[in-house]
Amino acid sequence: MLELRFIRENLDLVKEKTARRGADISLLEEFGQVDEHRRQILAEVEGLKNQRNVASKQIAELKRAGNADAEPLIVAMRAAGDRIKELDTELAAIEERLQTIVMAIPNLHDDSTPIGQGEGDNPVVKTWGRPPEFSFTPKAHWELGEATGSLDFERATKVARARFAVLKGFAAKMERALINFMLDLHTEQHGYTEILPPFLVNAASMTATGQLPKFAEDIFKIDGWDLYLTPTAEVPVTNLHRDETLDEKSLPIRYAAYTPCFRSEAGSYGRDTRGLIRQHQFDKVELVKFTTPERSMAELESLLADAEAVLQRLNIHYRVVALCSGDLGFSSAKTYDIEVWLPGQGLYREISSCSNFLDFQTRRGGIRYRPAGEKKSRLAHTLNGSGLAVGRTMVAIFENYQRADGSIAIPEALEPYFRSRLQ
Repeated sequence: MLELRFIRENLDLVKEKTARRGADISLLEEFGQVDEHRRQILAEVEGLKNQRNVASKQIAELKRAGNADAEPLIVAMRAAGDRIKELDTELAAIEERLQTIVMAIPNLHDDSTPIGQGEGDNPVVKTWGRPPEFSFTPKAHWELGEATGSLDFERATKVARARFAVLKGFAAKMERALINFMLDLHTEQHGYTEILPPFLVNAASMTATGQLPKFAEDIFKIDGWDLYLTPTAEVPVTNLHRDETLDEKSLPIRYAAYTPCFRSEAGSYGRDTRGLIRQHQFDKVELVKFTTPERSMAELESLLADAEAVLQRLNIHYRVVALCSGDLGFSSAKTYDIEVWLPGQGLYREISSCSNFLDFQTRRGGIRYRPAGEKKSRLAHTLNGSGLAVGRTMVAIFENYQRADGSIAIPEALEPYFRSRLQ
């Protein structure tokens, strides 16, 4: 979240940048009104307390005089005290409302973020590789998976509901191979520490990373428990250091974590209803970083490079786009999306979002660091990105490595993971 004092002192800037996201600024209009009311109450309380202090001194002087009547002053002082109590109650409600408003205000986009209204305004900043050429008409991954019996959507619907999938044989092994390949690459060559976190998280964790209260309808909650199915490893991994003060010498901290992810996709019904693109359950390898403000933008560039390396090792064509202000996620100040080419569908699909949240999450989560030689701690910066979305990576392999007979070739980088190790 943004700092309350910063919003108060820079309300016009916050309105301007929030409007550039295409977000409703009515809450910020309310913020100004409520905050002005707060200032009026504080001024009245200060005046009443001053009156009470003056009356108290006058009462003491009258009592010392012995024959003066102090009762009118005592009655006035009691009335002032009663009014102060009323105002304190009103002020507590106002403070709570201001906090609610602040929690609903998105992060401010970084000045390097392009300005635009939506996906169509995202500029392409780089491309890598070339689309494959086929001597036949390439098929979509769901056609390939269903034809080979490795993707079963019908039985998944019977077991759960629509937007689930059963992976069988080749696809199941491909999923497992990709998870291991990504974790090995990031831990052995990119300097990340592997984490296997809980797959259930509490409300405090969801709030710290920005999922609550904004996206409550997109989350699966466990009835009767203060627990949610994690929508991404970003949530449990970022919260590993909630309410902690880190040593600057330990930064940057880099974590790589595999988790299944669960999302209701409440706002996406009717979109991507076929295949593995938009499922209620999917696997992902997430990259999370904690760093200093001075290093965070450089760490975003290296985070992007680490995610790109997965597709480069798999030799799959992709492009990188910079998200414009109107397409940014709620908590992000700057985001790059990696979009992979899917020849069976003839389009690019997002396979990773790499974002810098600055101190937006750490202020919510109380994640600080102490600079060397300083007594006062500062808010750390957090970043994360998919390294990669596993199901979508398998989609890319199916469509880019398909053969004329409907079979799928195995990328060279994955061949070691398909060889039997039980020999």
